[in-house]
Amino acid sequence: MKMLAGALAALLLTAPSAIAQDDPYLWLEEVESPRALAWAEAENARTAGVLETDPRYQPMLAEARAIFTARDRIPTPRFRAGGIDNLWQDAEHPHGLWRHASEASYRTADPAWETLIDVDALSKAEGRNWFFKGATCLKPQETLCLVRLSDGGGDAVELREFDTSTKAFVAGGFRFAEAKQYVEWLDRDTLVVGREWTPGEVTESGYPYVLKIVGRDGAAREIFRGRKTDVWAQPVVLRGEGGRADGLIVDRGLSFFEAEFSLVTDKGLVPIALPKKAREEAYVDGQAVFSLQEAWGGFQAGAVIAYDLAALKADAAKARPTLVFQPGPRQAVQQVAATDGRLIVTLLEDVKGAVDAYDFADGRWSGKRLPLPADANIQLVDTAGSDDELFVTVEGFLTPTSLWLADAASGEAAQVKALPARFDASTHVVEQFWATSSDGAKIPYFLVRPKAAKLDGSLPTLMYGYGGFQLAKPPIYMPEAGKLWMERGGAYVIANIRGGGEFGPAWHQAVLREKRQLAFDDFAAVARDLAARRITSARRLGIYGRSNGGVLTTVSMTQHPELWNAVVVESPLIDMLRYHKLSAGASWVGEYGNPDVPEDRAFIAKYSGYQNLKPGVRYPLAYITTNTRDDRVHPGHARKFAARLKELGVPYLYYEQTFGGHANDADPELNARRWARHYVYLAQRLMD
Repeated sequence: MKMLAGALAALLLTAPSAIAQDDPYLWLEEVESPRALAWAEAENARTAGVLETDPRYQPMLAEARAIFTARDRIPTPRFRAGGIDNLWQDAEHPHGLWRHASEASYRTADPAWETLIDVDALSKAEGRNWFFKGATCLKPQETLCLVRLSDGGGDAVELREFDTSTKAFVAGGFRFAEAKQYVEWLDRDTLVVGREWTPGEVTESGYPYVLKIVGRDGAAREIFRGRKTDVWAQPVVLRGEGGRADGLIVDRGLSFFEAEFSLVTDKGLVPIALPKKAREEAYVDGQAVFSLQEAWGGFQAGAVIAYDLAALKADAAKARPTLVFQPGPRQAVQQVAATDGRLIVTLLEDVKGAVDAYDFADGRWSGKRLPLPADANIQLVDTAGSDDELFVTVEGFLTPTSLWLADAASGEAAQVKALPARFDASTHVVEQFWATSSDGAKIPYFLVRPKAAKLDGSLPTLMYGYGGFQLAKPPIYMPEAGKLWMERGGAYVIANIRGGGEFGPAWHQAVLREKRQLAFDDFAAVARDLAARRITSARRLGIYGRSNGGVLTTVSMTQHPELWNAVVVESPLIDMLRYHKLSAGASWVGEYGNPDVPEDRAFIAKYSGYQNLKPGVRYPLAYITTNTRDDRVHPGHARKFAARLKELGVPYLYYEQTFGGHANDADPELNARRWARHYVYLAQRLMD
């Protein structure tokens, strides 16, 4: 009898339909059903009654609003047409102004901006909730652009051809209806496009897998067809001198981390010899640059390599790559991009930033470090295509963001703009510590705390973690955290747990799939280390994570409810036994495993936050928040988790913003309200 019961239990564990049938909250996955929206509206009202009536809410909202709508923010620059583009949002223009200035004017304190598209006016005129998601412009003039517009802030966009010289959409020009889609110019009258050409012609992840060459006359010629089981198919145009299209590569995503690359030729597709774990990065001086996420061909994981395009075209099978850069054990490549004649590589060295510029001559690559501030986080903002200039930002926890303009050819760099201090940083200090995880691994974390804090375990502390997709989390300047949290006496922690990209591919791959539990162990280890150092205690410790960080926070909540008193769960993945069925979830099977495979389902089921909520456990009161228009991480995750907590009689708060997409920050006013609610909740739980 016991054997029969065990077999039945195993069958239920491995059958995807079983969980679906037993899940009483599947109706909450119906994103815009009247019943689900009514449920969310009622939850919003209840949560607003708790958070927005707190006497701290209005002051925090005013502070956050001042930060997100300030006119002395650094306008994020994008090189185009010999000048600088920027999308500017403020209280009067919450959807934004896409605008342009000369580079000389941009460097001044008060640039002379020319508005290209008033997105708020466009939204009003067309009765849509448009948000600007960027533009792809035809080189070298860069006046014809394919503008991406999102209705509600999601990832799906409508594409329209726009002429920046006339500041108008091109009559009868290229236009593609809303979809998750990829597009690149080949020449003035020709595009390469990946989209849903016929209904249902997308991958299981919701992305295109069919690429076509599209002419201005509407004629379309298919050049690549992948499979529904792929993640995506993307076109990569290798653009050379004068904006000429030197070549076209198909990036076929087999999984989120695996790909096949092929060169498009007159005779069809020619495979490029690369391991599956490789990324296309840039094209410069006739060299197609890739990064390797695994050891291959004598190169180590993390290496940046390059193929000569002419050699690939002549005989791809005989072409051999050259090494550009091999990171050391404490280094990690973060970004790779090209200017007109240089390759730019941004690095982390012990979780601190640096930027190198590489030149290719006589068949060899030579690099030099750009003179940028040390002991800071450095992010590449944009590179110029017509010369060797690049913009980077420099920042730290207590150091306001500054914008630097560098010349990769001359090796010169200078600060051009700086953000004014948004909070009093003189009261705090930054420290870095290392915790020991369950397997003995040393996990670094940053602590930003008041200098005068008594180390008696009473310090209100917010701990952030992510731990996935090889995304590093170095120190950054967070005005809202500084003003709303740290100025009120709070401490902030970033836990650099495995799964991120702080130390290259190995740091990420150490917790993939069946090893995922180690990432959660890392996070718990940091919490215990904070307690052991008497910095804080469970009563005063809260955690925050969003997206993949929602997996982290909900697992941390269910596995270690005793370690924290506040849990912020934002735009989260939670139901890990159904994540691959929701929105873009199928694209992340390489990260988590496939719940339809019994062996994978077994290890995922052990940690999945939704399934591991248990009756009778004293869980911390969680604040769960998501966005109706999130078409990347399905809002059903957050909804169902809240519903399950309610079923168990566990107190919680839930808030669902109705637009803004996965980032949940498309509108500055709504973003201000979002952070005010976050920090009121944290103050209630950790400071009161």
